[in-house]
Amino acid sequence: MPWLIVLLGYFIGSIPTAFIAGRLLKGKDIRQMGDGNMGARNAFFQLGAKTGIGIFFIDASKGALAILIAQAASLPQVTIMLTGVATVIGHNWPVFIGFRGGRGEATTIGVLLTLITQPMLILAGPVLATLAIKKNVTIASTILFIPLPLACWLLGVPGVLVGYSIALPCLVGFTHFLRTRQAVKTTGTGSAEVTYIDSRQDR
Repeated sequence: MPWLIVLLGYFIGSIPTAFIAGRLLKGKDIRQMGDGNMGARNAFFQLGAKTGIGIFFIDASKGALAILIAQAASLPQVTIMLTGVATVIGHNWPVFIGFRGGRGEATTIGVLLTLITQPMLILAGPVLATLAIKKNVTIASTILFIPLPLACWLLGVPGVLVGYSIALPCLVGFTHFLRTRQAVKTTGTGSAEVTYIDSRQDR
């Protein structure tokens, strides 16, 4: 039973939201558009702001749903955490579209928001302010993930979840590294990606 829930988490994560939206709205593979990432950021620029925001919330909901199912099954904390990892892995390497997905930021946020709600909500203010002022997703993600373990520790979150707040964002970073390295191999060039949001854009 526990491992079936973990496997279910993987399949929930594998639902390719941005891929489906790209096919429905433009008849194209989102992975062949923009920066090639199957996620909310790329969808924001290639499919429109409203679509990108919607995809972010759906992808985050995938992470939250998987955790809620595991909690409802009264699984041990470690198994619940593994379900969250499996969900992010499913988003990054989805079985339904050839194991080439996104980076897992939104899904990770959904997982962490469900497991360590208070620290995530406290950091939501600075993150949203950064998005509003700087319109820089990269900086906003850094402001969320870097201080998160400290916020967890200060709020008395159990040590295993403090470690989890480090490990899961590291999976996002590792996936980003792999995608960047693949881009360098494919194009022969590579540079650090900094994503800016144009509030006027709504294609």
